[in-house]
Amino acid sequence: MTSRDPQQAESAGALDTVAEADASVRAELTRLRDSIDNIDAAVVHILAERFKCTQQVGRLKALHRLPPADPAREARQIERLRQLAETAKLDPSFAEKLLGFIVAEVIRHHEQIADAESAEPARGNGASRTAATAD
Repeated sequence: MTSRDPQQAESAGALDTVAEADASVRAELTRLRDSIDNIDAAVVHILAERFKCTQQVGRLKALHRLPPADPAREARQIERLRQLAETAKLDPSFAEKLLGFIVAEVIRHHEQIADAESAEPARGNGASRTAATAD
């Protein structure tokens, strides 16, 4: 019959505790990552909805020959987003960079829409179009 060394028993108990801790850490990581994945999916869907609206803005601007960019609005939006970020404890510089990236993409879409609109044959007499105005 073999007798168990008390040190070996203690080591085995410590290994069991580590294994349990590892399992609980893995479970917590999985839970947190699942939440992150859900948030990422929501962000993508929200951005898709935002771009649907900005596409409509782009068509309206093209129809009335307004410029794709609106620097005054962009400046207001940046300030607004920076304030929201501060309130939400998010780095305002990060929020500004994110909005800058989104706005650049929106302007690119608006330019494409304007190009496509100007390539179409004129409809009617164009009386509904207005001259472009600079902000």
